[in-house]
Amino acid sequence: MNETPQPGVERITPFARNALVVGIEPGQPEIVVVTAARLAETLHAKVYFAYADPERITEREFPDGTVQHGGLDPDFSGDEIWQAKRDKLIAALRNTLLSSPVDWEFRYLAGRADRALTHLARAVDASMIVVGTRRPGGGRVKRLLEGTLGRHLAHHQHRPVLIIPTTVVDWKIPLE
Repeated sequence: MNETPQPGVERITPFARNALVVGIEPGQPEIVVVTAARLAETLHAKVYFAYADPERITEREFPDGTVQHGGLDPDFSGDEIWQAKRDKLIAALRNTLLSSPVDWEFRYLAGRADRALTHLARAVDASMIVVGTRRPGGGRVKRLLEGTLGRHLAHHQHRPVLIIPTTVVDWKIPLE
């Protein structure tokens, strides 16, 4: 029986000059992209910004981390929809990274975000995966049943996971 490789010192990818994989999603606060870009600049690392579309399925994974994907409905490709979503995400990245000197690429992935980001990180030998916290509101049952992306990543692959807060709850205790 093959044992699953566990985290260990020998499996650490050096941080300097090794890629970062950053999970992004439509409408996400730009703090995730900006933080990842600043970290990459400090580490002299390339950034792979990636969106894993849950409405698409991975048909084939390539060694460079790209994927061939298709729609969930075999009778409807949805090509115009995913291409428009991709173009909008790339435009938002370009706008946010306008003055950043960081070297970056965008990857459109498919399926479960934790699996897609793990595959990409393995393919590009990333030193770390960066994600933002989940946006507040709705989805409490889903979050309870499925957990969070950061948690799944931290428990199912060996790379460090940096979770960027996108909203903050003020826990100030009122003075009496």
